[in-house]
Amino acid sequence: MSSNQATENRFPNREGQAVPQVTFHTRQNSEWVDVTTDDIFKGKTVVLFALPGAFTPTCSSAHLPRYNELAPVFKANGVDEIVCLSVNDTFVMNEWAKDQEADQVTLLPDGNGEFSEGMGLLVDKDDLGFGKRSWRYSMLVKDGVIEKMFIEPDVEGDPFEVSDADTMLNYLNPNAKEPSVATIFTKVGCPFCAKAKALLEDKNVHYEEIIVSNHGITSRTLRAVANATTVPQVFLDGQYIGDSEALEAHFVK
Repeated sequence: MSSNQATENRFPNREGQAVPQVTFHTRQNSEWVDVTTDDIFKGKTVVLFALPGAFTPTCSSAHLPRYNELAPVFKANGVDEIVCLSVNDTFVMNEWAKDQEADQVTLLPDGNGEFSEGMGLLVDKDDLGFGKRSWRYSMLVKDGVIEKMFIEPDVEGDPFEVSDADTMLNYLNPNAKEPSVATIFTKVGCPFCAKAKALLEDKNVHYEEIIVSNHGITSRTLRAVANATTVPQVFLDGQYIGDSEALEAHFVK
């Protein structure tokens, strides 16, 4: 969304301005640690995205996971840190981090809403029983100064149109190449599975491993998903590849 967004929204576009100076009260390794605005932004290039609440559907299913997935690409394009901010306390944010794919993203608790208020993006969600929460937006911040903001349109509900990871990445570099991701079905002690995982690692492909056993994911599940009974079975960027030999052949095309 362009900078004329401020004329269409009740929300201010703060491009060219400094981020609010606040102190965030976080809990790290069972101890209270105060983190300041300067700790997060000073001397760094940071992408921050803010959302209404931890554990809420859109935030958990799309907003946070996609930023986490694209984190290596953001970093390859000059971003030092990706921050997810919500008006939740640190205990809620820490538990959400454990529950989510968020190892590449810093989850920041704006528990008192001071940062969101300073941004002019603290809103009432009383109709949902949420109280004061942040409007959904993203921004690129360089050394504490906001270069670009993508603020969701001022419409009813919880719009999710412009603050997504892909929009921000496209702003940074329209030609950025997304990382390959894989899903691999394996069994414990399988040498061919180890070979396939080593090949993925050699090609710098991030993968999730699904272990087939008598409990949880079974051979029946494997047949239903891959129409196969042996492991490994590999899916790359959503495309079914096959076993370790098929994976090796894919990379030598």
